[in-house]
Amino acid sequence: MEDYPRTLAELEKRFSVEETCREYLANLRWPEGFVCPQCGGKKGWRMRQGLFLCASCRHQASVRAGTIFQDSRLPLTTWFRVMWYVTSQKSGTSALGLQRVLGFGSYQTAWSCLHKLRRAMVRPDMDRLSGVVEVDETYVGGEKPGKRGRGAWGKALVVIVAQENGKHIGRIRLMHVPDASGASLGNAVMETVSPGSRVKTDDWKGYNGIEELGYRRKIVRKNSAVGDNLLPNCHLVASLLKRWILGTHQGAISEKHLGYYLDEFTFRFNRRTSQSRGKLFYRLVQQAVHITPKTYEFITTPLVGGG
Repeated sequence: MEDYPRTLAELEKRFSVEETCREYLANLRWPEGFVCPQCGGKKGWRMRQGLFLCASCRHQASVRAGTIFQDSRLPLTTWFRVMWYVTSQKSGTSALGLQRVLGFGSYQTAWSCLHKLRRAMVRPDMDRLSGVVEVDETYVGGEKPGKRGRGAWGKALVVIVAQENGKHIGRIRLMHVPDASGASLGNAVMETVSPGSRVKTDDWKGYNGIEELGYRRKIVRKNSAVGDNLLPNCHLVASLLKRWILGTHQGAISEKHLGYYLDEFTFRFNRRTSQSRGKLFYRLVQQAVHITPKTYEFITTPLVGGG
C-alpha cells in the first residue's frame, strides 16, 4: 500500500523527528522485511540510531547505507523537506532557489542535494519504451557562434525518444550523446527502446543501422533538414525542454552535468498528469533508497548520457 503525506502540513507533522524518517525509509527499502546487505539474511534486530543487527553474519546495517543518503551530514528531516520541495514545484527548482528556501549555509550543499536526487529520478533498470516511438535529436545550449544543424559547434546534442499514445505523447527518454554518428545514435536507441518496436526517424544516415539492431524503422521524410513537422512529439518535447532549461535554470546548465538535468526533466514529464504531489514525493523517496551512493567528486565528474 502506498503511504505518503498529502500536504506540506502533514509532512511537517509526520516527519519532524529522525526516527520516523528512518522507519519510513526502512519500510520502503525492505518492504518484505529486513534483508542484510552483507549476506542476504532475512532475520535481524533493530538497534539504536536506526541500525539493524543481522542474525546470520552479525553485520550492523544502517538504513542510510547503500542509498543516496549515505555519508550525508544532513539529517533525514532536512532531506525529506528537500524532496518535498523538489517534487512540489511543478517546474523544479535551481540550487540557488533551494538554498534560499531551506536556508542552506552554502550553494554547494543545495547543488549536491539536487544532483543526488536527480540520480534517483531515473532508475538504472528503467523499462525501455516499446510500441511506436519517435526518435530525433536537438541541440541545447546558449547562443553561440557556429553552423546550424547536426554538428553545430558549442552546443550539446540530446537524443529524444517519445512514445506514441494515440494523439498524445506517452513516456519519453532523453540522452546526452557526444555526436550524431551511427554508433552514438544506435546506442541511444538500444538503451531506450525495446527491440521489435517501430521507430520513426528522419533520413539522417546516423539511423541507418538501427534495423540491424532489431528495430522496424520508418523514415518520415527524405530530407532531414526541411519539411513538415513529421516528428511532432519529439519537437514538442524539445521545445518544452529548452523552455524549462531557460526558465527554471536561466540556461545556466553545464554540459558536463546535462545528463542529470535530463533525468529530472524525464521524471517530471513522465509524471506530468499526476494530481498528487505527495505521490511524486513517495516515488522519489522510493527510488532514492535503491540508488547506490556516490561521492561529491563523482557527481562533479563530467557525465555523458542520462534519461
